[in-house]
Amino acid sequence: MSTTTSNEAAGANRGGTSAWTTLVIFLPPALLLFTVFVFLPMAESSWYSFYNWNGLGRPERFIGLKNYQYVIADPVFLRALLNNGLIIAISLLLQLPLALGVAMLVGGGAWGSVAFRMIFFLPYVLADVAAGLIWQFLFDGNVGLSAATTRFLGVEPFYLLASDRWAFLSIIIVILWKYFGFHMMLYVAGLQNVDKSLLEAAEIDGATAWQKFRHVVLPLLAPMIRLSVFFAVVGSLQLFDVVAALTRGGPFDTTHTMVSFLYYFGITRMRVGFGSAVGVLLFSFCVIFALGYRRWVMKDD
Repeated sequence: MSTTTSNEAAGANRGGTSAWTTLVIFLPPALLLFTVFVFLPMAESSWYSFYNWNGLGRPERFIGLKNYQYVIADPVFLRALLNNGLIIAISLLLQLPLALGVAMLVGGGAWGSVAFRMIFFLPYVLADVAAGLIWQFLFDGNVGLSAATTRFLGVEPFYLLASDRWAFLSIIIVILWKYFGFHMMLYVAGLQNVDKSLLEAAEIDGATAWQKFRHVVLPLLAPMIRLSVFFAVVGSLQLFDVVAALTRGGPFDTTHTMVSFLYYFGITRMRVGFGSAVGVLLFSFCVIFALGYRRWVMKDD
């Protein structure tokens, strides 16, 4: 008995030593990278946001919270904030349900399902800037697919990207097309972990296809759905490349997101302090959502 107890104690000591060794080896590099590439840039941005600074020399003109006041009072920023909200809403209400429906169709072992998965996933592999440029050509009212379609139908050309009422629709179309496959593959991965015996038992009990989906598949897929929602919201808040390549925030600043607003109204106009204030607000939105979502929605995952 004493020998067994001493062996267990020795094993526990070795396990504790191994854990500390792993911590000592891997924690410092990770902490260094986090400090250099995350903490220090955010600390500098927070500091710059209190100055009226153009990025040259040292910031000396301290203005306190005025940059934040300017940002909140700027109608273009409020429009950008609204656009981010619309992108989040459309992603959650249209893109994710559509991705789940297609995942149910191509998630099994039927012939050709793997090929369809690859076809739907390919747009996500394409770089955001490349996708924006491709769709810019397609939407071009003079030489693109839009122009060819209007000529074929014999109607006046429609310049979607030049319309302040409809240009934002082009952003939505590209986002749905590009990120749909990513969420579909998440759901496909989740469906492959569903125990087939549960579906067979439900079918034996006389459950319909909808009842099997509602009471068996959906609860088991809930963790993947919550993860997909998290990626959709954070990705929508950080959207920039598609906007920069497709509309550059125009026409008349109607298609900006918060990140494109930061870039075009802060960095390119040499208003680094103003842009830093936008960056701090954006970072705060992301952190508050991430921590709150993890605390209340994904607490059991």
